[in-house]
Amino acid sequence: MMLKTGFKEGPLPWIEKDPGAVLDYTIDWNAAATQGGPWLAPGDSLAGAAIWTVPTGISKSSQVDTTSASTIWLSGGTAGMSYTLTCKIATSAGRSDERSFLVVVKKR
Repeated sequence: MMLKTGFKEGPLPWIEKDPGAVLDYTIDWNAAATQGGPWLAPGDSLAGAAIWTVPTGISKSSQVDTTSASTIWLSGGTAGMSYTLTCKIATSAGRSDERSFLVVVKKR
């Protein structure tokens, strides 16, 4: 998957987060092939803001989108709980796709 460093492999990629931390998580749709990309075709780009699905219990603080990546900032969460986040995008060439990852909240 085209996630930035720190993610672990599993049925869904996952990462640990402390309940008190406010951290950013990025999906790079034009990542190098060694990171599972690039998904975007040459000349294609993200069209508008990505749509993030964030479950109750963890909070989206903000979001930053570029022409090839979407970053979500998360806060909160309950220690011992896991949350599945999904990022859905559309491109200038009319393509659409989504990716999900798991945030495991653990007191550190």
